[in-house]
Amino acid sequence: MSRRERVEEAIKKEVSTIIHDKLKDPRIGFVTITKVELSSDLRNAKIFYSVLGKEDDHKKTKLALDSALGFIRSLVAQRINLRFAPELMFKEDHSTEYSVKIEELLNKIKEPDGSK
Repeated sequence: MSRRERVEEAIKKEVSTIIHDKLKDPRIGFVTITKVELSSDLRNAKIFYSVLGKEDDHKKTKLALDSALGFIRSLVAQRINLRFAPELMFKEDHSTEYSVKIEELLNKIKEPDGSK
């Protein structure tokens, strides 16, 4: 495992812990950090997350995460020993919702009479 991959995993773990334990914003829904992509110089990190709930929950969670960005970055910098704290950017990951829709379609196809 390369250094970049180890740092990505560490950031993923820390951001998940911070969101779960430290953020008390009621706008944050049920959030899961799905993946982190670091630039090759380790200065920029895209944090992909998914939210369970309705579209309104997605929007509120995005606003809450964006407003807590500085706080999250400072805690990540304290917890992970890097020369530079990476700039963080949150991106919503829709792959979970997409896989649920695909599964529903496959289940409809499997039904003997094709109805549902």
